[in-house]
Formats: sequence, structure tokens, C-alpha cells
Amino acid sequence: MDGGVLIPPDGLESGRREQAKAERRSRIVRAARDLIRETGDTDLSMRMIARRAGVSLTTPYNLFGSKRAVVLAVFEDERDFVVRFGRLQAANALDRIFDAHDLAMRYFIEDPEFYRTLWKALLNTHGADSTGLATPERLERNRAAWRALLEAAQAEGLLEPTLSSDLLERSLSSFANGTLLAWAMGALSTVALGPSTALGYALVLRGAATPAGAEILRSQIRKGQDALAGLDPV
Repeated sequence: MDGGVLIPPDGLESGRREQAKAERRSRIVRAARDLIRETGDTDLSMRMIARRAGVSLTTPYNLFGSKRAVVLAVFEDERDFVVRFGRLQAANALDRIFDAHDLAMRYFIEDPEFYRTLWKALLNTHGADSTGLATPERLERNRAAWRALLEAAQAEGLLEPTLSSDLLERSLSSFANGTLLAWAMGALSTVALGPSTALGYALVLRGAATPAGAEILRSQIRKGQDALAGLDPV
């Protein structure tokens, strides 16, 4: 305090800079998302993104480093999965797995063309690290979340505890990725996407279930069969 004038602490100015940076980042991600929807393509130029966001051409590079990082941020920001997942309530850990599956599939089902575009970008492995948009960090974060769900089912006595949660997660992931690939390439209809994947999950987990878990999974299998009955898979 000097002469009755309050001098702002350094942290206040730093906080304002971070807030301004976050706002610019949000504008860039929103601009890229809108352009992807309009063009049906993730191969956007930084100049296009910067122009739509109303920022200088250098700003996206300073905040993200590359065009690929901007598109990855679109994929991450578009999915508030963690928040929505935290609100799920299920009677048991197996049903929670299927609730999480339904939540994840809902993004693809509610906005299929947008997510087909992003999923094809995920499959593009021509980047410098040959991972497309599926960065090792994002993959491991997703895998850890699903392993935790499987381990909760084991702890509740619904899945055999001697089986590796890592191998179970890999089995589910392989099935889901194959189904999403078929969907992205037009070999599976959007309406059949959710129940097809859920039925596959139930059949995979049935082989790892305890008697108590098997009863729950029989219900999930019937549900999947009923949902697919009469549907045109393509």
C-alpha cells in the first residue's frame, strides 16, 4: 500500500494472462470444431483456423504447437465424458460398465458425421509419431478408466478375480475399435453401433464372469439381441 493506492500482486496479473490465454485457446478449438463440421475434413490450415477464431496466425502455434494438436484438442474438448461419467449411478459394477459404454457411444450416435470425421483422423497414422490423434497419453488414460471399472466388478465378485484386468480391457477395446472402424467406413449403421458394441462387450465378459456376474450379463445379452432384432446393420 502506497499513498492509499492498492498495488495488485504479481499473481493477479499472471492470473489475468492465463485467463486470456484460456479464452483464446477456447476460441481456436471452437473455430476448428466449426470448420470440421462445415468441411467434413480435419485437414485444416492454421490460417483458416486463426481467421475463424479472430486471432493472429502465430497464436495457434504458440498455444498448441501444431495443427494436429488443435484437432486433438477438438476431440478432447468435445467430450465431457469424465463429468458425465461421474454422475452415473448403477446397481452394480457390471451395469456401470454398460452405462459407461452407452455414454461413450452416445457421442457418436448423436453427431455421427462429425465423429466419423474425427474417428477417421484417429485412424490416420501418417503423423510424425505414427499415432494419428490417438496419443499414447490419451490411450493410457482411457485404458486406465476401463481397467478401474473391470477391477470394481472383480471386487464385487462379478468377474473372476484371477483374470487380468489389463487383458480384459484389451479384449473390450479391440472389439470396440473394430466395431467403430466398421461404422466409420460405412459398414455398420449408426443405429446398430451402440447395441452391436454392447452385445460384444457382454459376450466377452460372459467368459470372465462368476455365476453372479453371468446372470447380469445374460440380461445384457438379451437386451442387445432385442435391440438388434430387425435392424439393418448397414
